[in-house]
Amino acid sequence: MKSQNFTSTILVEQTPAEAYNAILNVRAWWSGLYGESFNGSSEKLGDEFSFLAGGDAHYTKQKLVELVPNKKVVWLVTEAKLSFVDKTDEWNGTKLSFEISQEPGKTKIVFTHIGLVPEFECYDSCAPAWTQYIQERLVNVITKEN
Repeated sequence: MKSQNFTSTILVEQTPAEAYNAILNVRAWWSGLYGESFNGSSEKLGDEFSFLAGGDAHYTKQKLVELVPNKKVVWLVTEAKLSFVDKTDEWNGTKLSFEISQEPGKTKIVFTHIGLVPEFECYDSCAPAWTQYIQERLVNVITKEN
């Protein structure tokens, strides 16, 4: 049986455009939990940004590789150093994908960390953190910005 990538789905009342713009504002939602800091940009195709959290426990660099306005955002992890696991570069080559679609009266956002699977040593730490960032922080940013 093939392992499943980490996925988290949310529904919001805002429009796909409002959700899309909030996702691109990565500093607003991928922060507030573990002393995160950012360098770089995250809005246009080819933009790159680095993310540092937990007092150097988590460092990654992302490149925006796919952008479909109001429908999809994908960042490729080009560098990773997770100091709390043996294989510190587990995230290298993984992708952070957001698919946005219209549902009756709602906007559906499916976040998938492509390549983050239960076999990864960091999975038991990373999956709950992603759940917090997506289910709480991103939802709050989308609903409060509008």
